[in-house]
Amino acid sequence: MAEKLRSGSSAATASGREERLKAALKANLARRKAQARARMASGAEGGKPGRETETGKGRNGDRG
Repeated sequence: MAEKLRSGSSAATASGREERLKAALKANLARRKAQARARMASGAEGGKPGRETETGKGRNGDRG
């Protein structure tokens, strides 16, 4: 009888987990889209977005 309760609760837990994951994925996608829009807006001022690091140098050590 305890096994029936466990299997039923695990199904509910799995369903709850799937709902949490679905919500997290949706929030993550929305956040990434907002970041991309912000990068494009700041990229409109000049240069290619995402090429410079915090030091102001590119990945290979060059400017831009």
